[in-house]
Amino acid sequence: MMQRTRQKVASEPSRALRWLPLTLLALDLVALAAAGLIALWGRHGLTVFSTPTGLQESLGVAGVLTLPAWLAAIGIAGGYDRQVLGAGPDEFKRVVRATFVTAGALGVGCFLAKYQLSRGFFLLAFAAGLVLLLCVRLAMRKVLHRARRRGHLQERVLVAGTPQRIDEISRVLSRESWLGYGVIGAVVTTPSASSLEETAAGVPVLGSAADLLDVAEQNAADVIFLTGSVLGSGEDVKRLVWEVEQHGIEVVIAPSVVDISQERINVRPVGGVPLIHVGHARWAHAGRASKRVFDVVGSATLITLLSPVFLFAAVQIWLHDRGPLLFKHHRVGRHSERFECLKFRTMVVDAEAQVEKLQQKTGQAALLFKMKDDPRITKPGKWMRRFSVDELPQLFNVLRGDMSLVGPRPQVQREVDLYESGMERRLLVRPGMTGLWQVSGRNDLTPQEAMRLDVYYVDNWSMIQDIAILFRTVTAVFGSRGAY
Repeated sequence: MMQRTRQKVASEPSRALRWLPLTLLALDLVALAAAGLIALWGRHGLTVFSTPTGLQESLGVAGVLTLPAWLAAIGIAGGYDRQVLGAGPDEFKRVVRATFVTAGALGVGCFLAKYQLSRGFFLLAFAAGLVLLLCVRLAMRKVLHRARRRGHLQERVLVAGTPQRIDEISRVLSRESWLGYGVIGAVVTTPSASSLEETAAGVPVLGSAADLLDVAEQNAADVIFLTGSVLGSGEDVKRLVWEVEQHGIEVVIAPSVVDISQERINVRPVGGVPLIHVGHARWAHAGRASKRVFDVVGSATLITLLSPVFLFAAVQIWLHDRGPLLFKHHRVGRHSERFECLKFRTMVVDAEAQVEKLQQKTGQAALLFKMKDDPRITKPGKWMRRFSVDELPQLFNVLRGDMSLVGPRPQVQREVDLYESGMERRLLVRPGMTGLWQVSGRNDLTPQEAMRLDVYYVDNWSMIQDIAILFRTVTAVFGSRGAY
């Protein structure tokens, strides 16, 4: 049964949002000034370049013009647009692009003008400048995400569509609070829903789609999310955007295409109509040799490095009740092949015999059955589960090819038998020790959310995403978020 939760909304419009670009500009200025000092300091100790060009000359006209030109290039590339700040790779790509354009323009300009610019200073300034700029952006993003998760620097969002689509959008925005979108309410497109006070997920219904602009003004909305169900003809959308922009309100169109990564989407305008091209699912790439080599090398290295932890956990289990050290459970892997999943035993010996009784007691289904205060967990099992030490033996599953370091969670047959609505796509790749489910809340997620994340991973696999998940796993494990 789906839990009904009221959505958290932004109480007041955030006036500080307008200062974000200026704050970032000031930080970039400091970073580039620091890069200049680093280049000066480093150039004195360089012996690679033999040209006796004086640094005083290098800091003449070229040095004075480079700093504002560099910042201007970032601005022209869109590096200070609020839409790209805080989310996605576009912000970093624009900074990198602007840096290379500035370096190229300076190099060509000095060549044409026959200006004697120190090569060592040139290379050090742009290398250090790029690194510092990206570090500033990353640090700013971390601060921004932390502030947004605490309810600050939020944009007030009004969602328009059917109650079902409104709930889908609002759940995503509520879960990904670092985006800074606080849903203040919704306008509905279906006449039968206009009498509702709120949707099933608790989003206040503020009116019908016909009164969209009035409702947005009355509630001081910063952004309007238009779902596919509210979009009429192209002319209607264009006129709506024209009307809304006069009031300083942004428009975000949320099409019905969901759970598809940016890498698979290509927007191509044809005759003024933006066509969304969706690439094929990338689950086949997850079975390539490169991922297997990564798994073998990674698991072998981790087994070697973590051998003291293996020994300590084994001793703790044996001293507690003298029972078996490992728990071997049949799980369903890639292409529905069954294998023995290895874990350190964290429960009493007859834990499996108590599952059905506990399900009846808690009213939970078999799909992803978990209990927060499970009476079957032993004393050493509690700390092992908290820090995911119990799952370390699965590194041997990875080594022998049953599992991968990153992938969907391996499940038992009774859970697989409950699959519906495309859930079986999880079985197209090897299950993983960690995955999107692990780093996005673990057991705090509902079974539906966990399944959706696993299917998203399968359809949108990439090696870069695997590496990012592994890094995020370290934070999730030490933070013990959702671990029980």
